[in-house]
Amino acid sequence: MNLNLMELQNLRHMIGAHETAEKKLNFFSEQCSDPQIKQMFQQSAQSASQTRQKLISFLG
Repeated sequence: MNLNLMELQNLRHMIGAHETAEKKLNFFSEQCSDPQIKQMFQQSAQSASQTRQKLISFLG
């Protein structure tokens, strides 16, 4: 699949946004003392990571 320049720029933007979200969610989970909220942040971070990897797969 060939991407045009706009699609490539949008894809890079989405990859960066998911990377930022993953880092923030991991940071938030480290700050939590409530185990349920900590787990929620960890699961959300994992989801962001998986989505980022899926988006990266479209580049190659």
